[in-house]
Amino acid sequence: MPRYQQIALDIATQIVKQQYKVGDRIYARSSLASKYHVSPETARRAICLLADMDIVEAEKGSGVVILSVDNAARYLQQLTGVETMTSLRQSIRQDLDNQLLLAQQLREKMSDLMDRAERFQHLNPFNPFEITVEVGSICEGKTLADVNFWQNTMATVIAISHNGELLISPGPHNRMQAGDIVYFVGDENAPSRVDRFLRGGR
Repeated sequence: MPRYQQIALDIATQIVKQQYKVGDRIYARSSLASKYHVSPETARRAICLLADMDIVEAEKGSGVVILSVDNAARYLQQLTGVETMTSLRQSIRQDLDNQLLLAQQLREKMSDLMDRAERFQHLNPFNPFEITVEVGSICEGKTLADVNFWQNTMATVIAISHNGELLISPGPHNRMQAGDIVYFVGDENAPSRVDRFLRGGR
């Protein structure tokens, strides 16, 4: 708030508090400038503002006369409303700025997460997949070597579960039966290739 408005606010507040009464004569502009430690021009602008609101009347050579307590009260209400709107506007703007910053940070974190996930997938290609050998599958009753499992699927079998027992690193001559769960590793397309291969034998 400009200094002259601060002075006008202070005088209007004193009028509303009955520290000055209607008809009282208060400071001349020079005295007002001295009291508030401002220039005479700043004091003049403060008085002009109050005079425009019909709160005071400046009489040349006679100082400033109080005209209306009601007008002073309305001026304070008006100023309070403006300050409240300004404060609310600033608060909303700050909230929007915070939300934009939060959204930007979230985008950066999401991008970082996706980058890390992609790097992890390339660095750790051994996340196992599994598939169940069904009746009629090309693998039923045959060994990995019989069906050229790796050559046809580009996937490496790392374990086979048979009747609840888990065989780690099965050799090429281990037979697979219906109901066995085959665990294998490969690229992201390995599951679909293995599934198509096993179903192709039906």
